[in-house]
Amino acid sequence: MGFTLPSPASPMEHARALIERKSNIEEQIEAQISILKANDSTLQTPLVDADGFPRADIDVYAVRTARVRIIELRNDLTAVTNDIAKALETIYNPANAPKDPEPSSAEPQPFAKVNAVAPGSPAAQAGLQRDDLILKFGPLDHQSCASSLQPLAEVVSANENVSP
Repeated sequence: MGFTLPSPASPMEHARALIERKSNIEEQIEAQISILKANDSTLQTPLVDADGFPRADIDVYAVRTARVRIIELRNDLTAVTNDIAKALETIYNPANAPKDPEPSSAEPQPFAKVNAVAPGSPAAQAGLQRDDLILKFGPLDHQSCASSLQPLAEVVSANENVSP
């Protein structure tokens, strides 16, 4: 047929282009089927009468042309459907998924270090000591404090002078 899809930038765009192509092919098939229906014909209806002459009640040329076009379009539809399956497999294949730099099963990473502990403070009562590493502080962990310790300061100030 000679139709070439442009090469999209991403696999998702490629899949969308193929799905659009599939929709266009289906519309073309419906248009050809309407030609057959207008001539009260199907893909199997004989085009000749009992004596072997072309039927006078239908446009034989239009019916033959529509039949050939339907067969071509069905072949194109099968090829595009297979291409869509391959594109979707490329998109959703777990082996192609980006690797997580920090697996969830890895040990928690520290995000802060204790510089000093005030005597008699809740931290001192909890047993914190200088140079201890903080793995989790309330709802905070390494991921929530990856770029700055501002969330840590906010949690401390929100809970300062608050009784448990």
